[in-house]
Amino acid sequence: MLAAVAPHLPTLIGGSADLTPSNNTRVKEFSDFQPNNYGGRYVRYGVREHAMGSVLNGIALTHGMIPYGGTFLIFSEYMRPPIRLAALMGIRPIYVFTHDSIGLGEDGPTHQPVEQFASLRSIPNMTLIRPGDANETAQAWKIAIEQRNGPVALALTRQKVPLIDRTKYASAENVVKGAYVLAEQSKSPDIILIGTGSEVSLVLNAYEQLAEEHLNVRVVSMPSWELFERQSKEYRESVFPTSVKKRLAVEAGVEFGWYKYASDTITINTFGQSAPYEPLFKHYGFTTDAVVNKAKKMLG
Repeated sequence: MLAAVAPHLPTLIGGSADLTPSNNTRVKEFSDFQPNNYGGRYVRYGVREHAMGSVLNGIALTHGMIPYGGTFLIFSEYMRPPIRLAALMGIRPIYVFTHDSIGLGEDGPTHQPVEQFASLRSIPNMTLIRPGDANETAQAWKIAIEQRNGPVALALTRQKVPLIDRTKYASAENVVKGAYVLAEQSKSPDIILIGTGSEVSLVLNAYEQLAEEHLNVRVVSMPSWELFERQSKEYRESVFPTSVKKRLAVEAGVEFGWYKYASDTITINTFGQSAPYEPLFKHYGFTTDAVVNKAKKMLG
């Protein structure tokens, strides 16, 4: 892909741990790496996440190559030792982690990640990006490709999410800042709603409903804590003014760590259940009505 654009650019090497059709990680132009095709740029690792992570590290240490590997987010647990080593060595494999929440659905709690966002965020020199729509995902991929020091993990949903209207809301190019003001009624909001990933759209829906009731709300899309922490103090203050104490974070994962940015949360602190994602999200409170009601309660 990249090498086709210009020979001096790094070569992208893809792969997946036996989940290619589910991860959608294969580029059409990539042939499989096989004993009879050592020029292939797509590696099928089988059910071997730990081995995949280790091979990605080896490729990342090879001059002129950027490797990426895909699997379900829950299986990042099998990859944790090579992920940690990649962060320790400051090399840049890219992890494409799909099926990133209870939204995975019918596979049930064994396959539904809840603590993995917090776990990956805890690794020094690791960058986790959880984009909210296709445009944020494109920007996240650009960031991952341009990363120089340390691995990048993209956390992507299984379920469909709506495309955010960028003529109405802020540009997805702001993903590079880690968090940005997506929508607001004024520069001095009474409450800030924070969303990541698939929850950004329901936070936006809640914002529209609250705006109709003349409540002064700001929405922040926060795809990456790590990218946000690299911004200037002035920028961080512009997104989360210290004067605004009421901040509600909405993420389909454990609340661990969120109180650095939020005063309250809609999160999940139990394991999930086996069901389609719609009733699961309703059961665990990831709905527009739940966000609206929580925000109103916080506003008094």
